[in-house]
Amino acid sequence: MTDKVDLVQARAVVQQCLHARLQVKPPDEESEAEWVEINRGMVIYLCFFKGANEDIIPKMVSALMNIKLCENESGKYVSVLDLPGSVLVIPQATLGGKAKGKGMQYHGNVGKAEGRQLYSQFVSQCDKELASTAKSSEAGVVVRHGTYGNRQVLKLDTNGPYTHLMEF
Repeated sequence: MTDKVDLVQARAVVQQCLHARLQVKPPDEESEAEWVEINRGMVIYLCFFKGANEDIIPKMVSALMNIKLCENESGKYVSVLDLPGSVLVIPQATLGGKAKGKGMQYHGNVGKAEGRQLYSQFVSQCDKELASTAKSSEAGVVVRHGTYGNRQVLKLDTNGPYTHLMEF
């Protein structure tokens, strides 16, 4: 007897935030560090697994942008679109790690080129979703994102450790 197993193609950790600032390029001899930032909204940490393809992107974006995880001024939980709030997307390959002995292995993650492409499509789709709602457009909220494949520094202010893991 063979059990049907739904393979996880992607994992996201979602956290509401009051302000987030992400260093996307470290300083060097010729230039200062480069940062992107958002105010009230949510941070999405994202990892794709082997077997992931672009078909999963619309489902992920719809779920993440419409789930009621952001707290408004009256304390009610609403979607980032209804808040309206900005979104910071951060590539997070470590979400695919599995403990092996005293170390971590990332063999289940998608390859770097595929991951970069899926990540780019995800960010683009989030941008389109946010831009398509009048409430978000009028409020001037934005989608910002990190740089795939690079180590980045995050500074985050939240109104509580309200963090959720979602798998697709």
